[in-house]
Amino acid sequence: MTTHLSRPPIVLIAGHWLGSWAWEAVLEQLSSTGLRATALTLPGFDSHDPDRRRATLADQAAAIRAHLASHAGAPPRRAVIVAHSGANAPVSLFADRHPELVGRIVWVDSGPIASGSVFAPDLPEDVAELPLPAFDELARQASLDGLSPADLARFRDRAVPVPGPVLRERVSLSNDARRGIATTLVCCSIPGAQVLELARAGHPMFAEVAVLADLEVVDLPTGHWPMWSRPGDLAEVIRAAASRVGGA
Repeated sequence: MTTHLSRPPIVLIAGHWLGSWAWEAVLEQLSSTGLRATALTLPGFDSHDPDRRRATLADQAAAIRAHLASHAGAPPRRAVIVAHSGANAPVSLFADRHPELVGRIVWVDSGPIASGSVFAPDLPEDVAELPLPAFDELARQASLDGLSPADLARFRDRAVPVPGPVLRERVSLSNDARRGIATTLVCCSIPGAQVLELARAGHPMFAEVAVLADLEVVDLPTGHWPMWSRPGDLAEVIRAAASRVGGA
């Protein structure tokens, strides 16, 4: 019989402008099934932190390690890391440094990044942070499908600007063990078949997908923020992914 303590810890990490609050509906669904799920606000996305504009990707990766130390038990169990959108950089960095701590990564409309990647290489050094843009502009970059006016109002009200260092930092990865971590790719705004085709073609945004050793692709058609547009379905995908981690 699988006990509560034998289940892997699940850590939910949202992308740019978002904190742990973004996962409230998904957490409710996961908790109702007895799963050990928590959500993490990365350094830089806490509006009450006076130093947040100086946060780096290294700070964010370290915060993931510290969160696991507090929530994964002793000795720590391999966790399921759920990474949405722009959380791909710190999660890729964390997986490179600590692959032994990760049982599975669930990428939510996101994916692993390649070494040398920079999110915004042309962002001027004097730009301290990047606020949430107007929604018509944002919609040209990412699908808003499935979001209600209330969702958008909450997004606008609670969004925290992205720190400049996070956007300009070049990610250095060197541990190929990260590519052996079991992976679930949740494809929302782009169908999974298209993602795999782009990966095989060497598209820089998806090239790392092509070298993953253990890959599961799940289509969840909706916009770029499925934690709001399809929280129940996303929670079920995460639950299924967690059930495949050894010892779960």
